[in-house]
Amino acid sequence: MNRNTDAGGGSDSEAYSTVPLGYAAASRASPLATQVGYTDPTQPIPAVAGEPPTTEPGVEQAAEQTRVITPVAPSLDDSESDGAGADDSGPAGTGRGKPSLLKASGSMAIATLVSRITGFGWKLILAYAVSFGVINDSFTVANTLPTSIFELLIGGVLTSVIVPVLVRAQKSDSDEGQAYIQRLLSLATVFLGIGTVLSVIAAPVLAMIFIGDSDGATTELTTAFAYLLLPQIFFYGVSALVSAILQSKQVFGPPAWAPVMNNIVILATLAIYIRIPGELTLDPVRMTDTHLLTLGIGVTCGIVAQACIQLPALRKTGFRFRWRWGWDSRLSEFGGLALWMLAYVGVSQIGLIALTKVATAADPGSWSIYNYVWMLLQLPYGVIGFSVMTAILPRMSAAAADQDHQRMIDDLSLGNRLSTVSLLPISAVMTALGTPIALALFSIKSGTGSIDQIGTALAVSAFGVLPYAITMMQMRAFYAMKDARTPTLIMVVMTAVKLLMAIVVATTLPPQDVLFGLTFTNSFTFVVGWLVGEVWLRRHLGSLGSGRFLITLGKTLAASVSGGVLAWLISAWVDGLVPGPASAGTGWLQLLIGGTIGLGAIFGVMWMLRVSELEPAIGRITGLLRRR
Repeated sequence: MNRNTDAGGGSDSEAYSTVPLGYAAASRASPLATQVGYTDPTQPIPAVAGEPPTTEPGVEQAAEQTRVITPVAPSLDDSESDGAGADDSGPAGTGRGKPSLLKASGSMAIATLVSRITGFGWKLILAYAVSFGVINDSFTVANTLPTSIFELLIGGVLTSVIVPVLVRAQKSDSDEGQAYIQRLLSLATVFLGIGTVLSVIAAPVLAMIFIGDSDGATTELTTAFAYLLLPQIFFYGVSALVSAILQSKQVFGPPAWAPVMNNIVILATLAIYIRIPGELTLDPVRMTDTHLLTLGIGVTCGIVAQACIQLPALRKTGFRFRWRWGWDSRLSEFGGLALWMLAYVGVSQIGLIALTKVATAADPGSWSIYNYVWMLLQLPYGVIGFSVMTAILPRMSAAAADQDHQRMIDDLSLGNRLSTVSLLPISAVMTALGTPIALALFSIKSGTGSIDQIGTALAVSAFGVLPYAITMMQMRAFYAMKDARTPTLIMVVMTAVKLLMAIVVATTLPPQDVLFGLTFTNSFTFVVGWLVGEVWLRRHLGSLGSGRFLITLGKTLAASVSGGVLAWLISAWVDGLVPGPASAGTGWLQLLIGGTIGLGAIFGVMWMLRVSELEPAIGRITGLLRRR
């Protein structure tokens, strides 16, 4: 870009790189899968269950959006096998009735896409309402606290190990695990309730821990928001628990669409906020301020809605909750896994706190921009990468249960290759068109932030999209093997690197460049996680047969670089053609023309290089053209 223009943005208060995403998939299909009663075959596998009040997340026509999914068959499409080994768990080993990986991934992507769009929308409106600066940074930090505490209490366990535990109980117990689930819910509810109350009491301390003394956010305003937002902890827990039970019963629709309801409630809240006369008062901060109460209570109501919208689906499965006390010996196994997950989350929070402190000590608005950039980077992962991971996990879990290492290696390789051909091209275009993307999306209110800042931060960190996806895939491979220890050790290494790089950024870069250093740091730590995970997976599984993956990676990288350069050249050409000051229209022209041609060139080169993972998709397209 040859122009400087200010733009507005929002904050992604929960979509943090350090929190493990998604639920580990169950192993083979539970007998309950045929008893749930949901038969509509058209709708998605779940989006990230712990997805923040944004990110990443109601429900319209819930019955039609619910689907029973059996473990995914090992084919890339309906007719082609990838060689990963068939899952014969279907009748007579035929695997009939199982959706292909592409079909399952595609259906899940619908829910995630809607969730991301609505989450992105409310952040844009938040930026319009409060701009970048002290209010946005303070709200962003305060809205981080509920997810951070929830993850420390129980969230990390729920997102990683609880679904397989519930499935095993359903398969082995005469009551299909109902008593075990009731006992687990009773204990978890009390634990969450106590944790929520203590967190609200400790709100001033938590605010001080996360920001300390800074110019980017005030502890007074952060504390005030925290009092209103921390009750989310309990409802995050209820939502995650219900989602886990539904997924263990092979019901995926309600958990997928519930975060959308959360986003809709927040959008309504912001519409009310904008219509309230005046502005939020910073000096002094008053808990009775109408703006403060509207934003804080409204966002919390979004999480309440996200939890409640799933309850009718839970009742439809036949499950009934009642308080049940006493200890089940299997809770001890669950507790062992939980301790490692608690350590995982605890270590990750250290990295999050470090980045928060560095960002809020720099220019006001830096932490909000950092979160917005991270949310943009998570968009392709959430729509594509997480869809692939969710669809491949049942196969890996089944292979791990059978101790079939070769099949597990094949599935892991398949997931990594599909992520590579789908995410690396997008990463290249985001690198090339960082500023046009920022101009197109954030030119909503003058004086609310620097487009060049957002665009540059996006460009210098977009390389982390694929490493993030592969690191998450590796983590879930360990969880499929019931190994929660190794992911925690990987997170220790990643956090150590993050802390060292954050210190270097804070001490060597000028305040206006700290944002770029932090976004680069965040992405680079996933490269580290990828490499460390590869080494430890080899220790667990032996040779991973990485040759096929490296060939796919090399071809896709070559195509992505060439297409990215082309997209950048076209973007510069369009910028030169448009007269007058830069605007959202200029950004959209650059993005649509440069992005379309760039992506077209990338996939064209990949086709010429015979990237085999594209063949199923190309076959479907050519088949449709032939029919016409």
